[in-house]
Amino acid sequence: MAEGLFVTGTGTDVGKTYVTALIVKKLRESGSNAGYYKAALSGAERRGGAPVPGDAEFVHRMAGIGGDPAEAVSYIYEHPYSPHLAARMEGRPASLAVVRRDFLRMMKKFDLLTVEGSGGIVCPISFGEGPRMMLEDIVRETGLPSVVVSGSGLGAINAAVLTVSYMRVRGLEPRAVIMNNWTAGGIIEEDNRMMIEELAGVPVVATVARGADDIGIEAAELRKLYGGGN
Repeated sequence: MAEGLFVTGTGTDVGKTYVTALIVKKLRESGSNAGYYKAALSGAERRGGAPVPGDAEFVHRMAGIGGDPAEAVSYIYEHPYSPHLAARMEGRPASLAVVRRDFLRMMKKFDLLTVEGSGGIVCPISFGEGPRMMLEDIVRETGLPSVVVSGSGLGAINAAVLTVSYMRVRGLEPRAVIMNNWTAGGIIEEDNRMMIEELAGVPVVATVARGADDIGIEAAELRKLYGGGN
């Protein structure tokens, strides 16, 4: 049976897509049939008359996934806004039924599926038009455990601990934190790592330097984070 992992973050631009690409790359290099899925992507550029799913293209290219990246994303919006606002501007509200269908399709295609969220965990996907949907609804619908991507500098402790705490209160399963934009030996970074583990109660399983081409954790250890979906 396929297994999956949901990648969320402490906010926008913490490097979820980059870290996700490194995760899938590591798994595929180890011989696993690993893939990628994202429910909603906003800020897509237009190429050849059609919006291009930049995040999915990046992951496919870095991880060496074949096929059309657009098939890995349910909703592609051009406006560089939160998905709910982009959807409202473009008149295409997201549906949880569509997300469920596409997620299950991708789970059948791959043995290990890494699902990337949008923004932080408190991200509205559909709001004001059609049924209300938050990112946490997608996490809950997939039934997957999560890893939280955080920054490494000032503010990382607060952001990571609040994210993990919120997820637990909402009945989700954050299993680990991965710290991005890491500077080895930095006094702030090293202390942040210790404090996040202590206060959030989850391990920091990897630290990723800017421009790194490896996730810094063995594939066998990565696979332990994955779980069965709904």
